[in-house]
Amino acid sequence: MAYYKKVQGKRCYLSPIDCEDYKLYTAWLNDPEVTENLTLSDKVITESGERSILETLSREHSYTIVLNEGDQPIGVCGFHVVDQRNRTCEIGIFIGEKNHWGKGYGTEAIRLLIGYGIDYLNLHSFLISVYSFNKRGYKCYTGLGFKEIGTRRKCIRQKGEYHDMIYLDMLAEEFER
Repeated sequence: MAYYKKVQGKRCYLSPIDCEDYKLYTAWLNDPEVTENLTLSDKVITESGERSILETLSREHSYTIVLNEGDQPIGVCGFHVVDQRNRTCEIGIFIGEKNHWGKGYGTEAIRLLIGYGIDYLNLHSFLISVYSFNKRGYKCYTGLGFKEIGTRRKCIRQKGEYHDMIYLDMLAEEFER
């Protein structure tokens, strides 16, 4: 697979999505541990379906998170629902390689993504959401400076129990590089 250092960080970089990674993404998205924190947990992900999704994402502002050492892809992040007029967007991220969870790669990737959004896309307001049971994600987002702006109560049903969706945002002037 070909990776390009679109946005360079200390330990990882963001590369445009390579559609040939569809098998890797399919494996990640069929792992219940990976998808339990995503809205995809109840979806059927086939190789052909994932390839089609990657073809769409590759034309948008979605990026593979790649380790500098060894050029290993470990996840994906990107902007969704970009509104250029109002300079707003939503952020999505997941680390598919479980052995890289909890090591700060998601934090670095989001920091790279937001910096790129401010510097090159002229974005001003960033929204991210997290399930209330995803303590690791919540800690990452608040540690980056996102502020909680609201909660949708008991809107997620996971393993027979209801959970909240927490919404957080950050403005460009609040972003710390």
